[in-house]
Amino acid sequence: MSDEEGDDDWFESAFEGDTGTESSEPDADSDTASAESPAEDERDSPFGDGESSLFDDGGDDPFGASGDDSGGLFDDDFASAFESASGPDGGGSDGEFEDEDFDSDIPRIDVGIDGLDRMIQGGIPERHLIVTVGSAGTGKTTFGLQFLHHGLERGENCVFITLEQSHSAIMDTANDRGWDFDEYEASDQLAVVDLDPVEMANSLDNIRGELPNLVEDFDADRLVLDSVSLLEMMYDSPAKRRTEVFDFTRSLKAAGVTTMLTSEASEDNPYASRHGIIEYLTDAVFVLQYVRSETRETRLAVEIQKIRNANHSRETKPYEITMDGISVYQQANIF
Repeated sequence: MSDEEGDDDWFESAFEGDTGTESSEPDADSDTASAESPAEDERDSPFGDGESSLFDDGGDDPFGASGDDSGGLFDDDFASAFESASGPDGGGSDGEFEDEDFDSDIPRIDVGIDGLDRMIQGGIPERHLIVTVGSAGTGKTTFGLQFLHHGLERGENCVFITLEQSHSAIMDTANDRGWDFDEYEASDQLAVVDLDPVEMANSLDNIRGELPNLVEDFDADRLVLDSVSLLEMMYDSPAKRRTEVFDFTRSLKAAGVTTMLTSEASEDNPYASRHGIIEYLTDAVFVLQYVRSETRETRLAVEIQKIRNANHSRETKPYEITMDGISVYQQANIF
């Protein structure tokens, strides 16, 4: 590592400090691969970097032109695209909740939430990148912790990275629900890392390079980042935001771990993330929201917006948050 990169060791130190494990020195092959990797501004990104872009020569930006998050992927010929698609997910469910499992050899895992797993036929494919979108108080952090707890119970290694709360707050939340995160952390099966979002944004290049190696060293099976919205807020330019988030999600996929991100919902649209980016880059999207009836009764509801390579229900189902975690009532209706 060069002297200029020395200041970015805080991420690796934070990870090692919470896992209680010793870091391993990078081997010669990893140094060579790093030296041969293209510079950040030389890598191709479908969102562009302000200097060069896939869409510079008149191509269509799926998020809209000139850094505007409006516009659409299907602006030119939606009818043709719709007719040629085999389903809403490009070969997935036709909107009905069928009984047969999706015909695939891809290894799958359960989320670990009662009712919701029954809405997903056969489970989520391993190494998928998942996002849970919801407004404040809908249980996004609980969703992520429960996802990890389910894996820990099955002997998997798990990592929770929080940009919103302290390490102790996360541990207390899990332990209060009887999930014994203290014991899992003591046995090096769990790592809970709290990062400052400003430092993370300033050192994002370093994190993108280190995260796959750190996940491999920890032999992690599941990872949660709570929340990607704080990372997105670090960038004023929509074009820069799209490029950075795209590169970050690409590094998570390269890490080879099943990852769940949490994201704040848009103030104008509960079905979209705050900046309308992350749902396009992930393989599965869960939407948590408040639903109010004509009598002003308010309930929590979950909807599976998409899961690539998996059949799933498209119904909106009520759920509640208790000391046992989140429970989805698959057989019930909202009102």
